[in-house]
Amino acid sequence: MVSYLPVSLNEALEYRGAGGAIPYGGGTDLMIKGDKDAAYIFLHKVPEMRGIIEDDKYIRIGACCTFTEVAGNPLCPAILREAALQIAAPAIRNLGTIGGNIGNGSPKADSAPVFFAAGAKLRLMSLRAERIIPIKEFYLGRNKLSLEPDELIVEVLMPKHVSSRYYYRKVGAREALAISRVSFAGLMDIKEGRVMHCAVSFGAVSDVIIRRDDIDAMLTGKTVSEAKAVKQAYLNAYNTAITPIRGRVSEKYRKAVCMNLLGDFLAAMGI
Repeated sequence: MVSYLPVSLNEALEYRGAGGAIPYGGGTDLMIKGDKDAAYIFLHKVPEMRGIIEDDKYIRIGACCTFTEVAGNPLCPAILREAALQIAAPAIRNLGTIGGNIGNGSPKADSAPVFFAAGAKLRLMSLRAERIIPIKEFYLGRNKLSLEPDELIVEVLMPKHVSSRYYYRKVGAREALAISRVSFAGLMDIKEGRVMHCAVSFGAVSDVIIRRDDIDAMLTGKTVSEAKAVKQAYLNAYNTAITPIRGRVSEKYRKAVCMNLLGDFLAAMGI
């Protein structure tokens, strides 16, 4: 096994640009694969990928931040901190990284529904250029990403004003150390009796996280009473949009769970 241990972002990008080396954050997934012939770039000593800071618009989360660090940082939105605490067990949360969770390209990634609902963006870098893209555009399909061979995920950019009114659920076979059968993240802002913002996402259901701005727009801008009046149409729209792929549990079960979670979210928000 060939390994590289960069101590700066530029050095990491040089190794990545040379071709063939796999980015390695916490290794909680890569260690299972155990490819002894692979070349790895160990990124845990790259300071530009380790911090959690804020600027005028975003909470900037370094791709090599662990779930334990995210869960314990008050800059991170409450919904993300809760999701981080539900990932695996403490030992895995101490190693597993945000960038690794996203970079697997799996719709079962526990953090991904939160980032989709929050409208997060990703900062991707290579020696050639820097790209900032919505996370929705990063996932192209199961294990298919908009990531060039010489690029690294450097930061996740979360909008600073993510709603404090949220609903997050992960449904698994057991309480801990479970792969998601269905995961759900919902955010809603209500001010002076009017829905100012609504965003929901579903994970572990389709090839990519389900996030439908057009359906959520059915509630946005309406008073609570108006939102209640179109609630059934809203639920019907998602019932049509959610088409689970074949998995370890039946499509019928996962769709029923999705709709139950969506209904619980609306009830929790007073809709």
